Amino acid sequence: MLPAPSVLADLRRVTVRTEDGVRLSGVVVPADLPAPPAYGARALTFVVAHGFTNSVARPGFVRLAGWLRRFGEVRGLDFRGHGRSGGSSGVGGDAELLDLDAAVAAARADGAEAVVTVGMSMGGGVALRQAALGRHRPDAVVGVSAVSRWYVRDTAPMRRVHWLLETGTGRRVGARLVRLRLAEPWIIPPPAPLQVVSRIAPTPLLLVHGERDEYFPVEHFRLLARAAGAAATAWLVPGFGHAESGATGPLVERIGRWASATINP
Repeated sequence: MLPAPSVLADLRRVTVRTEDGVRLSGVVVPADLPAPPAYGARALTFVVAHGFTNSVARPGFVRLAGWLRRFGEVRGLDFRGHGRSGGSSGVGGDAELLDLDAAVAAARADGAEAVVTVGMSMGGGVALRQAALGRHRPDAVVGVSAVSRWYVRDTAPMRRVHWLLETGTGRRVGARLVRLRLAEPWIIPPPAPLQVVSRIAPTPLLLVHGERDEYFPVEHFRLLARAAGAAATAWLVPGFGHAESGATGPLVERIGRWASATINP
């Protein structure tokens, strides 16, 4: 089992600008490998895409980075409209695809040898769409608790999310309590993750979902896994809940080992 995470003393802050000119704020956590890498192995850089209303300053990201750095460098950017970043949130649509594209491009510009995107919840859907449609695609992609389709209202937590998005009161609450800045609602919805996940291949793909996910029922995972096809690896995890808040050291270790074995077989 991985040790308790400790990253705050080591991280450095970075700023990235997207193709459409939005300034994104993020952090880089250096790798803390338990042993020297094997000769000729490619160093891993994880680019973490956080969930809706989260940021790289939240405990969920800090814990995740602390566990994941045992396998490689960890980078994370606040999506637009979140945390220290500029712009307004498009809630996982084409704007966020540009954000993750910029994050991957920045990692490569900094010398990353192998980039693995790790998306959580909203960020999971973004990671799938970016791996299928982006300009700067990763070497491997992990979708954790990823949404498969838009406008999910079949769980109580998602009905609360839609209240936050679709009512004047909800938008004011989001702006005041979590400093969330929302863009105008979509006029034409972009292609959903389920519609494009088959286009990720041959890039290695790992789908991870919790049996106890209160936001997105297991149906989302099964639909994505079926659409992704035999090339994808899919884990339905007993006892796991949702995204950053539900992630544990053993689960993150398992993800890190998958990434390591995939990049350096």
